[in-house]
Amino acid sequence: MATERTLSIIKPDAVKKNVIGQIFAMYEAAGLRIAATRKTFLTKAQAQAFYAVHAERPFYNSLVEFMTSGPVVVSVLEGADAIKKNREVMGATNPAQAAEGTIRKKFADSIEANAVHGSDAPETAAVEVAFFFPASEIY
Repeated sequence: MATERTLSIIKPDAVKKNVIGQIFAMYEAAGLRIAATRKTFLTKAQAQAFYAVHAERPFYNSLVEFMTSGPVVVSVLEGADAIKKNREVMGATNPAQAAEGTIRKKFADSIEANAVHGSDAPETAAVEVAFFFPASEIY
């Protein structure tokens, strides 16, 4: 198993619910280490740039609006097969379809207000991590 890094975003809905610590505990219980983290408020320009891959999709504008509606917690998670582990811990995008015990099953309200974001592949993880963290801030 390769040691990887992946990006996690605890979205505004989960930050508002004050479940950051519970989500971090789920990451750690899955064997993921938090290598960098920060609470921030995304600007519209940042959200548009981060989600640019979805710019042509019908949900893009509402996603940008949601992601700028309150603070988020961005983190770099590290561990063996971190991308796969994080996606398993997050659960399906639609919380109604997410497995019991996953972050989205426990904390998400809808497909859009789904508590967390996680990178889906090594290539996107590298880009997403670099979007929020210079290498000097990852420990």
